[in-house]
Amino acid sequence: MTEHEDPSLDRLKQHFAQRVIHQARQILEVWQRLQRNEWNERGMHELRNATLLLQRYAERFEQAEHRQLAQDIGHCLQAVADNRGRLNSDLIGQLNQLMQRLSRTGLRRGDSFEQTALPPLRKPVYLALQHPERAEHLAQQLEYFGMTAQALDTANAFRSAMLERHPAAILMDVDFSGPGAGLQLVQTVQEDLEEKIPLLFYSHLDTDMPARLAAVRAGGQEFFTGTLDASSLLERIEVLAHVAQYEPYKVLIVDDSRAQATYTERALNSAGILTRTLIEPIQTMAELAEFQPDLIILDMYMPDCNGAELAKVIRHNDRYVSVPIIYLSAEDDLDKQLDAMSEGGDDFLTKPIKPRHLIATVRNRAARARNLKARMVRDSLTGLYNHTHTLQLLEDTRFRAQRDQQPLSFAMLDIDFFKKVNDNYGHPMGDRVIKSLALFLKQRLRKSDHIGRYGGEEFAVVMPNTDARAAQLVLDEIRQRFAEIIYPAQPLDLTCTFSCGLAQLRGEASSQTLTQQADEALYVAKHGGRNRVEVFNAD
Repeated sequence: MTEHEDPSLDRLKQHFAQRVIHQARQILEVWQRLQRNEWNERGMHELRNATLLLQRYAERFEQAEHRQLAQDIGHCLQAVADNRGRLNSDLIGQLNQLMQRLSRTGLRRGDSFEQTALPPLRKPVYLALQHPERAEHLAQQLEYFGMTAQALDTANAFRSAMLERHPAAILMDVDFSGPGAGLQLVQTVQEDLEEKIPLLFYSHLDTDMPARLAAVRAGGQEFFTGTLDASSLLERIEVLAHVAQYEPYKVLIVDDSRAQATYTERALNSAGILTRTLIEPIQTMAELAEFQPDLIILDMYMPDCNGAELAKVIRHNDRYVSVPIIYLSAEDDLDKQLDAMSEGGDDFLTKPIKPRHLIATVRNRAARARNLKARMVRDSLTGLYNHTHTLQLLEDTRFRAQRDQQPLSFAMLDIDFFKKVNDNYGHPMGDRVIKSLALFLKQRLRKSDHIGRYGGEEFAVVMPNTDARAAQLVLDEIRQRFAEIIYPAQPLDLTCTFSCGLAQLRGEASSQTLTQQADEALYVAKHGGRNRVEVFNAD
């Protein structure tokens, strides 16, 4: 028997690989904490140490991919240190990409990085439901979406599982192991944890306010009632437990005092918030269009244009009506502060201000604004971009692609025989299929791709920096995987497929031309037998 066929050697290598993967998870968990909390030197020090340890393990156990990733992350962290601990968009972009790659290094053999549906840490979700068969059914459904779920049938089984391994999230029935006992059980388990586990509660019946209040006090971040839908559950878990992608808040500072602007910048940068500063307020509208901030900080008194006047100008543009405006000024006259806020401001902070107070205010306002914007531009059923916003994103992306001479592909997808699904299984099942395809697309496409619900059972995908051939390979892989999902139903289980039409931007073509070409390719796919991806051919 040759050396590479030695089973004991293979087991040893596998053991070493697991140690490396475990250390990679440690890095990702530190990265998650930094995103949730204020960026500080202690957290960065912990991240640097964890990265150095990963590099050491990877070198010792000959894990080349992890060694290279650890080196690259280390270089980025050194760049942050050289920049006095301040982040910028380039560094965040690089760290995002590296953490995303690191989160995929625990893949099974044969899984490709781009197409995997595995959650970043590959931790299981613990399902503690009053009815074990319901938990088993839900676990099976989550498996279809690539997430490992473990159904637990007793309080002791739950405690044992928690001692063995912390999950990505917990779904706890409020009445698990007894009326109201689930609340107490999970609260007891979480008490001693420094980093709390995302916690979702469930009740088969609609519950009253005291039960929901008790769930909040126990640390619950979501409360489900009635029928549990796997795709909705998974989507919420991914939001709560997501690790690899960090999307910092963006703040535009308009202040004629460079010293004050620099102080504000440094305070926000230390918390992982991106900033851009204008000393000349006359440039504000152009900067808003380019930077697209989540929030604006204005000085009250500037030579050529005061803060209240500038707020009025900003509010005249429909695109920025909902962007929060915070005045930051030495003005301490309450009447003048109220007058300024009546001209379009949302808050007034008085100089000097403690960094912690500034950071908390900016975070809260920006988070609320993002939530509001998401409701305005996203489809309520799937969470994808709505029709109007998808076309706006296509237009913005087309402009950049032509300016930078980069490829761009646009795809239109349509679920096959969808009317039969609604007619034979009912509209709730139809909605379930639509939501599952939406989730599939979000899991398997890049963060830089824009996914929209075009209408009904039709979807659209904008794929920047991607030619038609690469887009076809990606979408065809998704098509094959989607067709494998089984939806339990009566009298027979259901499977669904989709057809796809794809077009690549050519020359100075308009967005309208691109959508027409993708639509024509979709027509060819439908009439060519469905369940296929067709690329537009001008000939």
